[in-house]
Amino acid sequence: MTLQGGAPILILYAHPLSSYCWKVLTAFYELGMPFDYRLLAPEDTGTARELHALWPIGRFPVLRDEGRTIAESSVIIEYIDLRHGGPLHLLPADPAAALDVRMRDRFFDNYVMTPMQAIVFNRIRPAHARDPYGVAQARTLIDTAYRWLDGEMETRLWAAGARFSLADCAAAPALSYADRVQPMAGRFPHLAAYLARLTARPSFARVLKEAEPYADMFPQE
Repeated sequence: MTLQGGAPILILYAHPLSSYCWKVLTAFYELGMPFDYRLLAPEDTGTARELHALWPIGRFPVLRDEGRTIAESSVIIEYIDLRHGGPLHLLPADPAAALDVRMRDRFFDNYVMTPMQAIVFNRIRPAHARDPYGVAQARTLIDTAYRWLDGEMETRLWAAGARFSLADCAAAPALSYADRVQPMAGRFPHLAAYLARLTARPSFARVLKEAEPYADMFPQE
C-alpha cells in the first residue's frame, strides 16, 4: 500500500490491547508517521495468518517496510525514528543522552511491564495452574519500581528529562496497565502525576481511545 504520490506506507501488525503494541502506536502518533494498521482483532483470523507468515514467533507488534520485517517494540520505534527524518525524534542525537533514554525504556519494559503481565496472565490460567507466589513476587517488583520512579519523577517532566522520548512510549502502557492491577495513587504522588500527563498526551490518549471497544477483553480478578 502506498501514499498518494507513490511514497511507501509502513504496515504495522498490532493487537488492540497489547501493551507493547500501545508502546509502538504511541510512537507512530507522536511522530505523525503514516502507516497501515493491520489490527489483530479476534474476529480477523486472516491478519493473524499474515503475521505468522512474516514472523513465525507470532508475537506482536511487527512492522513491515518494503519487504523488511522488524520485530520488538523498542527496535521498531528506533527504526521509525531514524526513518522519519523530520524535526521530531524520540531518541536524542547525543549518545550519552540516548543511553539514558534506552535504559529507562528497558526499565519500564522489564520492571513494570513484565511483572504487570505476570499478574494479568495469571488471571487467565485455569485455577489449578495459578501461581500465587509468582504473583506476590511480581507485585513486590512493581512496588520497588514504583518507589524508584516516584523519586525520579519528582524533578522530571518526562521519563528522561524535559522532552518526550522512547522512554515515555514505554512508560505510558506499562504504567497505565500496572496501575489497574496495583494502583499507585495515594502512595506514589509524583509517579501518579506523571501517569496523568502521559494519559493526557494526545498520542497516548488516541491509543487509549482506539482500545475502548475491546476493553471488556481485559481479564479481571
